[in-house]
Amino acid sequence: MNPADRAAALFADEHGGAPSAVWSAPGRVNLIGEHTDYNDGFVLPFALPHRTAVAVRPRPDRLLSVATLGSDGKLHRASAVAIDELRPGNPTGWVAYPAGVAWALRDAGFPLEGAELVVVGEVPTGAGLSSSHALECAVALALLDTAHQAPGEPNAPSLSDIARLVQRAENDFAGAPTGLLDQTASLACTAEHALFFDVRSGDSEQIPFDPRGVGLELLVIDTRVKHSHGESGYGQRRQGCERAAELLELKALRDVAIGDLAATLPKLPEELRPLLRHVVTENDRVLTTVDELRAGRYAEIGPLLNASHASLRDDYRVSSPELDLAVDSALAAGALGARMIGGGFGGSAIALVPVDDRPGIEGAIRNAFDRRHLAAPRSFTAVPSAGAGRDR
Repeated sequence: MNPADRAAALFADEHGGAPSAVWSAPGRVNLIGEHTDYNDGFVLPFALPHRTAVAVRPRPDRLLSVATLGSDGKLHRASAVAIDELRPGNPTGWVAYPAGVAWALRDAGFPLEGAELVVVGEVPTGAGLSSSHALECAVALALLDTAHQAPGEPNAPSLSDIARLVQRAENDFAGAPTGLLDQTASLACTAEHALFFDVRSGDSEQIPFDPRGVGLELLVIDTRVKHSHGESGYGQRRQGCERAAELLELKALRDVAIGDLAATLPKLPEELRPLLRHVVTENDRVLTTVDELRAGRYAEIGPLLNASHASLRDDYRVSSPELDLAVDSALAAGALGARMIGGGFGGSAIALVPVDDRPGIEGAIRNAFDRRHLAAPRSFTAVPSAGAGRDR
């Protein structure tokens, strides 16, 4: 049973009747363009087939009731909270993510009357695949549905507006200083495409991306090392970038052109130079990757993935021994390119592999982890899929 059907069935069991709607949103893989979004740069994500579904029904008492299906197969219920009393720090725990979305919508003036939500997700948590944003985007669409302002309805907010509201919920309510990449990918991606997104301008373009059509696959390798944006060095890196832009008297590091990088680096304290170097070179790698995909030269993006990982490892310093092992063992076994994805300090890597070689590459990665006495990674082929939408 898919997440949407399961959410609807659990809702009926929990509330004695069918939901008024079921919305779902996917996790994402960022092909390239890591830590560039909060620097006003370029990103190139695509949506995964793994989704989080939210069954919803309005209620008139301005209370928000949330239940979620846990990994233990049981439904976990949070105490109902008054929408008018939501504020950062109330509530806390897992329910802060859906509650934060309701808070952001309320503060933006959307007429929320209250809602019952049942959540079912299949996006792996802590794997750097944006499980929290899949949840938040699905909740945002479900709550907008109760206010008769979901996409497709008159006066509905744009997808970019919804993405920014979800970002506010994540930043100011849940306390995770994320950029706009994940929300935009979850809401706006389309099947068999990657989304070329200019974070500063808001401009986007769907770039055809179907690796299997040319005999390749994009393998996701979940190291099973959990990470958290709210607790990791992610915020420190972001603050460092903001400080570097301030010292350079720029709006954001995106404003340094690749040709000006060498002359600009000496203007910064030594500890900030690697952050600038990563952001500038990563933006350039996104642009080059887009050119290669437009020309159908899929194999040519392999070295760009490798260079991105080296930059994230050495300049941005957000990799981990497990991520490095996944990348190195994939390349040694014949991958055309590989890199870590997500915020870093754990989570997942991706590898561009020939279809016929995938089983051998997966086996080589598992063997490498086994030799280091590490938990076996899990892997799957990432298929560029559709973004968020209504299922029922």
